[in-house]
Amino acid sequence: MATEIEILKADLSTELPLEYADGGVRAGFPGPAQDRVDRPLDLNRELVKHPESTFYAKVVGDSMVPTLHPDDIMVIDRAVQPYDGCIAVVTVNGEFTVKELDLKQRNRGVINLIPHNKRYNVIKVCDGEQFEVWGIVRYVIHETR
Repeated sequence: MATEIEILKADLSTELPLEYADGGVRAGFPGPAQDRVDRPLDLNRELVKHPESTFYAKVVGDSMVPTLHPDDIMVIDRAVQPYDGCIAVVTVNGEFTVKELDLKQRNRGVINLIPHNKRYNVIKVCDGEQFEVWGIVRYVIHETR
């Protein structure tokens, strides 16, 4: 389960303005092309809602494929409360991992950490184990493959 995660603090001291088609691009039936840009998009401002508690980390390993891939960049917000079905960076007995949280049995003292890759088993965390939800993955940046 050991996963190496390099965690970097979000830096909003500079802007990252990018031109974008604010009318959107259709994913269904093609529509008229848009060649006009009304305003730039700043990815720092779009992806980081809580600057003091937001971090970036790269995915290492394949337990969350197809949702997360190795080298994807996760935008992790520590201010967001965990909820059932969210993807979270957690520590279990002092080791980092990223998994989907299954909190349905929490009142019975069990939290299940769900991998998305079928080759991996669910990790059952029981009362008494050292466990912390470190942060919630809000966005994932990955190269299309």
